[in-house]
Amino acid sequence: MAERMSSSLRREGAELLWVALGAVPGALLRWQIALHFPDCNLVANVLGAGLLGWLAGLPPAPRRQLFLGIGFCGSLTTFSSWMLDAIRFLAAGLWSDAFGLIGFTLGFGFGAAWLGFWLAQRRDP
Repeated sequence: MAERMSSSLRREGAELLWVALGAVPGALLRWQIALHFPDCNLVANVLGAGLLGWLAGLPPAPRRQLFLGIGFCGSLTTFSSWMLDAIRFLAAGLWSDAFGLIGFTLGFGFGAAWLGFWLAQRRDP
């Protein structure tokens, strides 16, 4: 039993490392996007949706999913700051900006995820 538990802990530790290694560059890219694009949430979320859609269309690869899917895309995209931006627009009375941000992010995010998935399905193995 102890051997099985030790093996499980080693596996989970390795998985955690893959997620952490992906999260750092994802967070750094998000920071750079925020410095250069006024609508950073839209850019980051659409980019992340496209990459995650592409990953989902590829054959399963656990390390790639941990590194790019959970780690990189997880730190690149963020629901909480997207919603905070929408709330700030609403608080300023900018209703069309708030709903525009939500609509564009959902629309372009869906489109990017679909395109990424479609491209991954059509690649040569």
